[in-house]
Amino acid sequence: MRGLIAGLLVILLSACSAPDPRYQIPTQVWNGVVVEVQVMPTPVRPGMNEFLVLTTLERGKPVFDLIVSLRAEQNKAWQQMIQDGHSGVHRRALYLPGNPVLYVQLRKKRSDEEAVVLEFPLVFETD
Repeated sequence: MRGLIAGLLVILLSACSAPDPRYQIPTQVWNGVVVEVQVMPTPVRPGMNEFLVLTTLERGKPVFDLIVSLRAEQNKAWQQMIQDGHSGVHRRALYLPGNPVLYVQLRKKRSDEEAVVLEFPLVFETD
């Protein structure tokens, strides 16, 4: 019984621990919009990865009037992300060839404002 309790405690503590800071992608700000990128699986591996781009105001209010696209290589076409309602969350799976930079393009809907491209550094899993 003690072993079971100890095992459950270890699982609970590991589930509540913070992610490894080496693999966290730094947040960036554009026109007052906080842009956070999350990737699954973490750490990033060459191959297919799912990306979440969260766009909020500095106060935490979601920004949902953006068109968000991404690509992993300069010469590839932009891939538009799928917006998850009005939550400020955009999703997309993308093939990563091993390039250490993810390019995210933000553009306001129904606006002539020029799109901006942000570069997010990626740290790949080491063997």
